[in-house]
Amino acid sequence: MTGETDLQTLLASMTPELLDGIYVFATLATGISQPKNLEPVMVFREREGTTLIVTEEAAKAAGLTASFRCRMITLNIHSSLEAVGFLAAITTRLASAGMGVNPVSAFYHDHLFVPAERAEQAMVLLRGLAAENGRVE
Repeated sequence: MTGETDLQTLLASMTPELLDGIYVFATLATGISQPKNLEPVMVFREREGTTLIVTEEAAKAAGLTASFRCRMITLNIHSSLEAVGFLAAITTRLASAGMGVNPVSAFYHDHLFVPAERAEQAMVLLRGLAAENGRVE
């Protein structure tokens, strides 16, 4: 399964889904182990430390200092990891509304972490982008 690569098909076919819960980004210094029983949505290791995306509730329970209260939007279309322009079109649309976004690509889907207080606005913008590209509801 390689996923979709055609940009217009990706944009028209995406069905953004706003997941429940508030997420945050937390970091662990190099050499510090991830707290037991913590189940991050994402883990990324950099030279400076390890970034975790976890629910706000889980971060508090683990005693982690966190930032960027956000909501997670999953773009329900299997996009290819080699697709060109999909996230660029999406982040450009959100940026035009003055909205920052932290996108994460996984094997099957792309996920957006948007400011918690602007999540509903992001959904409207994403649905509009899909409609402009031929989505029929």
